[in-house]
Amino acid sequence: MSMLSQLKPPSGAVHSKKRVGRGTSSGHGKTSTRGGKGQTARTSPDMPSAFEGGQMPIHKRLPKRGFKAPFGVDYEIVNVTTLSERFEPNSVVTKEGLVRTGLVRKEKWPLKILGDGEMTKPLTVVADRFSKSAKEKIEAVGGKALLVAEAKAQGIIK
Repeated sequence: MSMLSQLKPPSGAVHSKKRVGRGTSSGHGKTSTRGGKGQTARTSPDMPSAFEGGQMPIHKRLPKRGFKAPFGVDYEIVNVTTLSERFEPNSVVTKEGLVRTGLVRKEKWPLKILGDGEMTKPLTVVADRFSKSAKEKIEAVGGKALLVAEAKAQGIIK
């Protein structure tokens, strides 16, 4: 049984450290294993991560898809069925009420009511936009579909 102090690594497992930049006769002299001249031979080459040696980078070569309108408006969307399920008859539905109930997450976005499903209760709905079918369904059951400016003028909201 060998002792801990007598253990040695197998032959060939330990290499001496490569000493670069110690003259031409060392085998690693002159350019110190850094190749030729230029940007990458320097101590800290300051290049973007996507730099490909002057070749057009891949993110510029690949085709782009789709279109994003620079001034497009994203709406928070609620359907009339959901309003009918969550609110009591003859109540006033505003964006603040929808945020409280968890139907709308972003209060800063404008609210649009869509006409998917059936409206069963008369509600006064205040929103920034209404689809044509949503407005018809709300008014068909005796409710009101008011834009925000109209609701402020009538004193329904502040």
